[in-house]
Amino acid sequence: SLNGRVRAHSRIESDTQKLVSERQRLAQELDKVSAKAKRLDDSSAEVARRLVVAMESVREVLAKENG
Repeated sequence: SLNGRVRAHSRIESDTQKLVSERQRLAQELDKVSAKAKRLDDSSAEVARRLVVAMESVREVLAKENG
């Protein structure tokens, strides 16, 4: 009975270590994905800003031609 409990305890400890390791791996993966998402958001904002500038330039040129 004692041996069985020791083995069960060892399995629980092993499983716990595996879960901790998996959690650390997933946390690192989440950090990487979050950083990539932020870079994409920043890039998207920059593209939107450049599009606004380009549209304003086109409007100015068209206004001068029609002026």
